[in-house]
Amino acid sequence: MKTAFIGMGVMGFPMAGHLKAAGHEVAVYNRSPEKARRWAEKHGGAAFETIAEAVAGAEVVLLCVGNDDDVRDLVAQVLPAMGEGGVIVDHTTTSAKVAREMAALAAQSGRAFVDAPVSGGQAGAESGQLTIMAGGDQAAYDRVLPVIEVYAKAVRRIGEVGAGQLTKMCNQIAIAGVVQGVAEALHFAKRACLPTDDVLAAISKGAAQSWQMENRWPTMAQGKFDFGFAVDWMRKDLGIALDEARTNGAKLPATALIDQFYAEVQAMGGNRWDTSSLVARLEKDG
Repeated sequence: MKTAFIGMGVMGFPMAGHLKAAGHEVAVYNRSPEKARRWAEKHGGAAFETIAEAVAGAEVVLLCVGNDDDVRDLVAQVLPAMGEGGVIVDHTTTSAKVAREMAALAAQSGRAFVDAPVSGGQAGAESGQLTIMAGGDQAAYDRVLPVIEVYAKAVRRIGEVGAGQLTKMCNQIAIAGVVQGVAEALHFAKRACLPTDDVLAAISKGAAQSWQMENRWPTMAQGKFDFGFAVDWMRKDLGIALDEARTNGAKLPATALIDQFYAEVQAMGGNRWDTSSLVARLEKDG
């Protein structure tokens, strides 16, 4: 397909690369033009300095940017320039509200919008092993599925527009609770003077097993956090979930508390630390 990818960050850069490698025609745009040029040099696609040039005639336009306001701004620019009857796929983590707004705006011009947030982080984007949860019209989803499957190990349509973003909120709520649990278990093991590697080997094979435990326990034990999914991003995502909960009546007491724990990590200078840095606040006083 003729595609355009907007947002050459740590996620979008490799995702667009997988599209090009799979044989799709790919044009890219980034607010910092040098990132788009660097992508084109590496993957052989086309980089443009305006959105209108990048998305001209595109059947599918993919976004992976920062927040609700970014998506609103970009969609307003994309719709007049993209191919007739095309589909916008938004991989940004946003509110369900903005997804519904953008879908309505797209429909006015005879185009479609699919919200498709991802999970798997930079490593998943680079390896083409992302998990994608989608919301949107079935026909629009079916049309873009061959495109997004290129960089995903699992893709599922959850429901109509907004359902993908709501599912991503569930994902982040669950991760926050698990990371806090792993942090407390590790902190407890250290205070009990246990060999943390042996503790991990023992409990990670039972009911306590989780991706966070197996992939983050070792670096948490070493106090290494200069990688991964940043605390700033996690607080953005948890804020979206908490806002939605205030609307739908869901009770998220643990999520609200852990969000404040992340605020403490930010106050420690950990804005760009990995989310596993929750353990740092437990150990900051020794």
